[in-house]
Amino acid sequence: MQAKVTLLSHTPMPEFAVASAAKLCYSASSIDDLRNNLTEEKAEEFVDMLASLGHESPLEHVTFTFGIENVSRTLLAQITRHRIASYSVQSQRYVKENDFSYVCPPEIENSSEAKVEFEKAMQECRQHYIRIAEILEKDHIENMVANGEDERSAKRKAEKAAIEDARFVLPNACATKMVCTFNARSLLNFFSQRCCTRAQWEIRSVANEMLRLCKEAAPHIFKMAGPACVRGKCSEGKMSCGRAAEIKKLYLKEE
Repeated sequence: MQAKVTLLSHTPMPEFAVASAAKLCYSASSIDDLRNNLTEEKAEEFVDMLASLGHESPLEHVTFTFGIENVSRTLLAQITRHRIASYSVQSQRYVKENDFSYVCPPEIENSSEAKVEFEKAMQECRQHYIRIAEILEKDHIENMVANGEDERSAKRKAEKAAIEDARFVLPNACATKMVCTFNARSLLNFFSQRCCTRAQWEIRSVANEMLRLCKEAAPHIFKMAGPACVRGKCSEGKMSCGRAAEIKKLYLKEE
């Protein structure tokens, strides 16, 4: 299953917005005058200057919203650690997972023996999920009807209550989808960690695709975006891959 990343929306004219906000810090002019005197070329030059100075707070004025599909709950646990962002995720409390899709790691995909075991595990999870949901739904209906609830209403409520608990047997591989919004400064931090060769393969793939889309929308804001070694020193210390020069060349080649 291939992850799908879509840039759903972003702040209009993001580099113009960043430059306008940043110039205000250094000027006595009115906001209208600043904006009227700011051309697209000047905005791009100013954004480049901000990057060279490390002045990142104006980047918080622009946001990027992504749709991310066909990713695992493992990825969800990682991406939501980036707290300066907003997330809306498909709920397993309300969406039945009787025939859930799942993400198979490449290492398992490339091993015929491991893949057989993996497929068995996914099928067993499905069977346990369905059976537990059926048992709980039956119990909930009986209890509700015994307490005076009409059967139609009881069935509707029982299904939701049943899958809320049955989901506990679903695997980390279970596929999910989300909409998430980051400001540009938070994205730079996200890319510095998740585009790194030491990041887990799935979130690194998603991060690289998000970065590609961001560079199309705002090339000057994300000119030096990527792993930490692209903008400076490797942040991994003894755990460094030792390929900083190669990685930097790879990401800057996209400019």
